[in-house]
Amino acid sequence: MIKLDELIKILKDDENFHEIIVDGCYHYDYDKNIDFNKLSYDSRLVDENTLFFAKGLNFRKEFLEGAINKGLKFYISEIDYEVDIPAIIVSNIKHAMSLVAQKFYDYPQNSLKILAFTGTKGKTTAAYFAKNILELSSKQKTAMLSTMNTTLDGVNYFKSALTTPESLDLFQMMAQARDNGMTHLVMEVSSQAYKTARVYGLTFDVGVFLNISPDHIGPIEHPTFEDYFYCKRQLLHNSKFVVANSDMDQFSVIKEELKNKPAAFYGDNSENKITNSNPFNFSTSGTFNETFSIELLGKFNQENALAAALACKELGATTDDVLNGIAQTTVPGRMEVFKQANGARVYVDYAHNGVSLANLLNVVKGAHKGNIYLILGAPGNKGESRREDFGHLLNDEKEIHVILSADDPNFENPADIAKQIAQFIERPIETIIDREEAIKEAMSRTLSDSDAVIIAGKGADAYQIVDGAHAEYAGDHIIAQKYL
Repeated sequence: MIKLDELIKILKDDENFHEIIVDGCYHYDYDKNIDFNKLSYDSRLVDENTLFFAKGLNFRKEFLEGAINKGLKFYISEIDYEVDIPAIIVSNIKHAMSLVAQKFYDYPQNSLKILAFTGTKGKTTAAYFAKNILELSSKQKTAMLSTMNTTLDGVNYFKSALTTPESLDLFQMMAQARDNGMTHLVMEVSSQAYKTARVYGLTFDVGVFLNISPDHIGPIEHPTFEDYFYCKRQLLHNSKFVVANSDMDQFSVIKEELKNKPAAFYGDNSENKITNSNPFNFSTSGTFNETFSIELLGKFNQENALAAALACKELGATTDDVLNGIAQTTVPGRMEVFKQANGARVYVDYAHNGVSLANLLNVVKGAHKGNIYLILGAPGNKGESRREDFGHLLNDEKEIHVILSADDPNFENPADIAKQIAQFIERPIETIIDREEAIKEAMSRTLSDSDAVIIAGKGADAYQIVDGAHAEYAGDHIIAQKYL
């Protein structure tokens, strides 16, 4: 619950309060004794005790009128919609949402040790490493908010709609984790979380910056790389302790930003580095002078594991917790490997931008000297820069047999997306839009254990996003197993 006077004080303290408009009259102080026991930004989910946030570029007055018909008596907005209930006018509705939600749910972050990961790639994998380490350290009291899976009790899992939920949902989930007895929370923080103020006013105990490369650049995401990079770096300023990759591009800027903050660096340009890398184990120097067992292939996964290890140590994990947690970590849709009857391997991975795909190809090429078939697409209406990135990468990977297919085309024609990728590749490639047919065809062409099929992009997602909705799709790993 939150009282109206508490709400107004929060907004005023944040310099985000304009006035309350009641029947056309403006008020700076409003002494009505009103309690709200529900928060909502969905006009369909309101009642007479709801505080409603009118947000979004597509919000329309008729949504608010429909909420009033359900009994709504108060709303917060950046504009006055001139309806028959009081309006609390603010400068920034998203800032208001986050701060009010924190108070409403009694600041759940104060009861949790929160570890946050950001980066262009690897957030989910690193989060899984951290989850497994902290499960041992916290005695099974670690919640997780992840692109792949979310758990608020450490037992039951579900998929989130967003990498980082809207603030009202985020703090409600934190409160549920707290009430479930969780003591730690591992979460992914996207650039959009800062761009749209989903984590406004939230300070993390540890923030990890894994890497940066051009991605999520487009009309509905970030207009430029500079904007994308700036939003990513906000995690540095909103974490008590930071772990950062010394090998990433523009690291000099990050190091300058962190000069007055406790931090640990990892990578070849730091004291925490990987000294020996093998398929299923790696050795490190620095904070951890150890040899780690690992199930996930590729040095990039070993780097994610080291980042998670450094972060969890800051939260109290022992070396044994770290070693055992990393050794038992697997991630759905991340380097899942299946073996065909002829010995050929099928790799299912979420690689969905140029950098992650390049890493994936390097791992597979190191293990297979025969024919390698790649099934790839790009999502519609987002991350449009990926299409050119894929094209340029595959133009240099001339030994890879490329089959372009559908991957969450949304409101775009998947054939048009394939053409946009193909225009940057200076050799003949195939297009099979039906993703199951593409997988079946690629697998049918393998002959022996020297061959491989890579199914990139969707990972463990068991749907295709078409016309703004989840369309039926079995999932890459299910289809791969079907045709083994």
